[in-house]
Amino acid sequence: MPELPEVETVKKGLVQLVKGSIITGVDVYWDRIISGDIRSQEFSEYLIDETLVDIERRGKYLIFLFEQWAMVSHLRMEGKYEVVPTQTPLKKHTHVIFHLKDGRDLRYLDVRKFGRMTLVPLGEQNNVAGLKTLGPEPLPETFVLAEFQKTLQQKKRAIKPLLLDQKVVAGLGNIYVDEALFKANIHPLRGADTLSLKEMQQLHQAIIQVLGNAVAAGGTTIRTYKNALGEAGSFQVELHVYGKTNEPCILCGTPIQKLKVAQRGTHICPNCQQLA
Repeated sequence: MPELPEVETVKKGLVQLVKGSIITGVDVYWDRIISGDIRSQEFSEYLIDETLVDIERRGKYLIFLFEQWAMVSHLRMEGKYEVVPTQTPLKKHTHVIFHLKDGRDLRYLDVRKFGRMTLVPLGEQNNVAGLKTLGPEPLPETFVLAEFQKTLQQKKRAIKPLLLDQKVVAGLGNIYVDEALFKANIHPLRGADTLSLKEMQQLHQAIIQVLGNAVAAGGTTIRTYKNALGEAGSFQVELHVYGKTNEPCILCGTPIQKLKVAQRGTHICPNCQQLA
């Protein structure tokens, strides 16, 4: 958490708030947030007087595009951005501050300090570790059914951990894998190569629909997630299995079960998603 829908929502909010802003200074309070070859001191120096031209998203990554540089940002579990007047007192867990020419700050906060920012010359962002191995975006125009089916037929791994590793399709995390597998009536421990072509098609459609609906709802608010405008997402009201342990399945009434798959808490309907 956050997953693709939350990161997309953060991106849209940041574009609205800070696109076109000029950086006048950068303060880094936790050096390990800055990863890659360019370390914190150079990171701060290189961005001075740079204009934030645009912000993009790829999978779960935010990509800040400056005139000469690209900054790849991964929020991991608890990372978040907020935009406030420069004189606003610092909140606890504020680790990086981008001072803007208009008297505001773009601040990065992270309770667990797991998030990372990597600065590279503009044009090299797709070569950053993590980005270069990402699968296609889960959109009808980029997520091709035939290629998805071909990949699954060649994989013996259980379907849930395969979807979580980002190489088959980008942006899926624990919440939306559970929801997509439920929508497709597939048990998370099924071997990918055991799925029929019809099941693969159902899963392909479910991934696109679940993530699309979640983006439209502004993401899912679990624990502390809010977007860059300080608003909570609303997709949690549409979740059917995630976090619903012992609640009745909306399709058959069977109590939802929680189990562990690939060390992740996993929610299923044992009747609708049979392993056999």
